[in-house]
Amino acid sequence: MNSISNIWNHPKTSAAGVLIGIVTIAGVLSQQGITLGTAGSGSIVALVSGLATAILGLLARDPEPVNATAMGSSSTAKLGCWALIALLMPCVSGCSGASVAQNIVNWTPTLQSAVATVDSTAAMLDPAEAPIFAAATAGFDAASNELVAQAKAYLANPNASVLAKLQTAVVTFQQQVNTSLLQAAKITNPASQQRVHNAINAVATVVNAMLALVTSISSKAAVARMASASTIKLATVRPYLDEDKAAALVASHYGEPLSVASFQVAQVDASATQAGF
Repeated sequence: MNSISNIWNHPKTSAAGVLIGIVTIAGVLSQQGITLGTAGSGSIVALVSGLATAILGLLARDPEPVNATAMGSSSTAKLGCWALIALLMPCVSGCSGASVAQNIVNWTPTLQSAVATVDSTAAMLDPAEAPIFAAATAGFDAASNELVAQAKAYLANPNASVLAKLQTAVVTFQQQVNTSLLQAAKITNPASQQRVHNAINAVATVVNAMLALVTSISSKAAVARMASASTIKLATVRPYLDEDKAAALVASHYGEPLSVASFQVAQVDASATQAGF
């Protein structure tokens, strides 16, 4: 009876829950290649997901009465937060190639800045441990330049050949980052350890975000090939990843609440792990 009463007393929140469920299920069906038929130039699944997301957005913008209680305002804030999450989730489960390509390119300045920080970090470390860090991150500049170049190339000419090069570039860099996380674990000086941890995690966050974007526009066969080339899995380096710092970086990049960014980071990690990375 409490469940029925809650539905009756909070119709907007209940409707939002149903719509979020629809968007989530549609995302999973799309990832599995299930379309349920065509609708115009798209699929039934994409149409239902788009309509559910649009209605959810309207619900989130529906204003509360002037005399709303604090609890009502809190519910509305939570509703808006979940609506934003649902609006962002399709970018992990199937945006268009053009929008993903632009999103990847939008990450490149942050990537270059993170790599520049890595380059300058060695000078601040304990002299005995700086060589370990330098060796662990030696390939970052070249890998970053290649990934940025392929991202821009795909944005300018989004075809299968360029996408294949982009897939290779992002997996190569992701593996270098994972290797560096394991090697940097040998650094034991507390001050040096924290600097190293922060520097590599910033690069890891961007590369993992770009990996998620690239896989979202890749075929199942291509994702399987990418995953098979990833010999150092996320599960191995997860103890060295900082989800809080990753969420803060994602929130800053997209200009969104930290709670939404935390959800995105968790979703990206879960999706990558499920795909075999």
